[in-house]
Amino acid sequence: MTMRRWSVLLLVSLVLLAGAFALARDERVPGAGTEVALRELPREARDTLALIRAGGPFPYSKDGTVFGNRERLLPRQPRGYYTEYTVKTPGSRDRGARRIVAGGNARVSGEYWYTDDHYASFRRIRE
Repeated sequence: MTMRRWSVLLLVSLVLLAGAFALARDERVPGAGTEVALRELPREARDTLALIRAGGPFPYSKDGTVFGNRERLLPRQPRGYYTEYTVKTPGSRDRGARRIVAGGNARVSGEYWYTDDHYASFRRIRE
């Protein structure tokens, strides 16, 4: 096989691999079918969501701070669109791994995302 054919074969393989990676990444993006019903959340998550809607008071100083979406697992939005809130974890000595991330106007009609693995994955909360 000539060098040119090898180059073309390598290029086609890389393009196919990149496409497969992009498809796999898209499947993990919340909103593409990754949801959880409000009633299926732990009681602590439902309590946190009620506090968000009431405007607090929040038990942790980090609650209500900007969530930067550095993991890029949530839909892209301008900085400041997302805020994060701690969901208490029974038996945990610290904040634990559970959070609700609110998008938009959290108190009025925002969108809400739940993670129980410290931002490794998200499920959109369906009410």
